[in-house]
Parts: sequence; C-alpha cells; structure tokens
Amino acid sequence: MDWKFLQGLLSGVNKYSTAFGRIWLSVVFVFRVLVFVVAAERVWSDDQGHFDCNTRQPGCTNICYDYYFPVSHIRLWALQLIFVTCPSFMVVLHVAYREERERKYRAKHGDDTRLYDNPGQKHGGLWWTYLMSLFIKTIFEITFLYFLHYIYDSFKLPRKVQCDVSPCPNLVDCYIARPTEKTIFTYFMVGASVLCVILNICEIFYLIASRVVNLKHRGTVHTSSRKVHSDTDCCKSPLT
Repeated sequence: MDWKFLQGLLSGVNKYSTAFGRIWLSVVFVFRVLVFVVAAERVWSDDQGHFDCNTRQPGCTNICYDYYFPVSHIRLWALQLIFVTCPSFMVVLHVAYREERERKYRAKHGDDTRLYDNPGQKHGGLWWTYLMSLFIKTIFEITFLYFLHYIYDSFKLPRKVQCDVSPCPNLVDCYIARPTEKTIFTYFMVGASVLCVILNICEIFYLIASRVVNLKHRGTVHTSSRKVHSDTDCCKSPLT
C-alpha cells in the first residue's frame, strides 16, 4: 500500500485543523503509519508460515490458523487506518466546494467582491462538517478496537493454542511465532489508537466550547449595540 499518497492527501487537512487536529495527524503518521510500515508488517510477515502444530494431518495447520486468526492484525490495522483517515477528506472537499463558489462569485461580481472572508475558516456548514468528521473518526476507532478484542478475545497473543477443528484427527497443540513481540506491537498500536480517540474527544469539546463562547460574545455585542441605539434615540429631542 502506498502510504505516501495518503500522507499527501492528509497534508491538506493539516492547515484547516485545530491544534488537537495537528497533534492527531502527527500521532497517526509517526506512531501508527510509520510503525506499521517499518516494523509491524515485518513482524507478521511470516505469521502463517511459522504457525506450527504437532500434527502432520494435511490441512489441519491451515484450518487451525484460520480458526484462530480469521482476520490478520496487519489487514485489520490497515483497514482501521484507512477508515479513520477518510473522514478528514470531508473537510478538504467542503473547503474545495467553498473555493469553487468563491471563484464563481468573483467571476460574476468582480474581483473586489468576496463571498467568504476565508473559505477554510470553520464557520457555518464547514464547522458542522469538521465536527461530524471527528465523530465519525472516533466511532471508527472504537469500533475497530472492539472488533480486535472480540475476534481475539484479548489484546495479548498466547504462546500456545489448542485446536480440534476438522480435519484435525484430535485435539492438537499449535504454537504462534514470536508471541511476545507481537503482543508488544499489538499493545502499542492499541495505545496509539486510544490516544487518537482521546485527541478526537478533546477536539470535539474544544470546537463546541469555542462555538459557545463565540455565540455568547456575538450575543453580548449585539445586545450592547441595541442598547446604545436605544439610548441614542431616547436622548434625541422631539421635532418642533
């Protein structure tokens, strides 16, 4: 998979993100994508080949491996990274839509006119798009963590598993290659995912709090302006 292409696309999201969003993007690429590409893929590259069972029954080893590893950790993490980064493209597409509207508006009314003060500023619909992308990313993260724990019943890989699935002749013992190393990487990837969830939740609260403060400030300014106009009208002397 060409992760550089994904990095190039997400780089455009960085300039529209808050401080929490920039930290999230750094964590995704440094602690997840980079670790995934450089180390994790190599750790699981020989997983099935070194899954050894104490039987020579044809097909038993393959069936037991499929039984205990229905979805590879690597493929599950690859899907997780794709799903949690795709919602960020909603923001880029919304900004591109605003920029196109801005271009058409200027072409129609002149270059001195403006439809938006800043197409990338998180106001109006773009604010809702950004907030929705955070909720979707958080849901995807939690869902994949649940699936990983549900499929393997734990984040820790055992050294030995027992299998009696057909065509195995009886209860056989199977041994996982490098279980300690794989467990360490699993906990690391899960910890990075949890950190991303925390950052997303912090950013959600930050966006909502900023919006509330701005609305309250606008309401105060509007009320003060109306009061000034009212006092001015009251002080005017009647016409004679």
